[in-house]
Amino acid sequence: MKLMSSALLTLAITASLALAEDLNFLLINESSAAVTAFHVSTSSSESWEENLIDGGYLDSGYEINVRIADGQTTCVYDVLAEFADGATLEDYSLDLCDMGSYTFSD
Repeated sequence: MKLMSSALLTLAITASLALAEDLNFLLINESSAAVTAFHVSTSSSESWEENLIDGGYLDSGYEINVRIADGQTTCVYDVLAEFADGATLEDYSLDLCDMGSYTFSD
């Protein structure tokens, strides 16, 4: 019985690690201003995570691949974008796995 419990525990840990994969999606800027910061957080979080384009920006008319490597098993995130013209955008409860991309536009 102890051997079986150990095997089940190993299987459970392996399964949970497999579910905690990085989330990759395409960030597209069709707005008139460059995106200077892009933050995400799980919808259950009370604070924004680090800037995913730290040290860079996403100019108007361009797109980049973004990776969320937070170890979470969720696909549902809130997003915060900051633009070169001082504008900000917040969007909530987005299923980034289903969407595959996120587009900014005016």
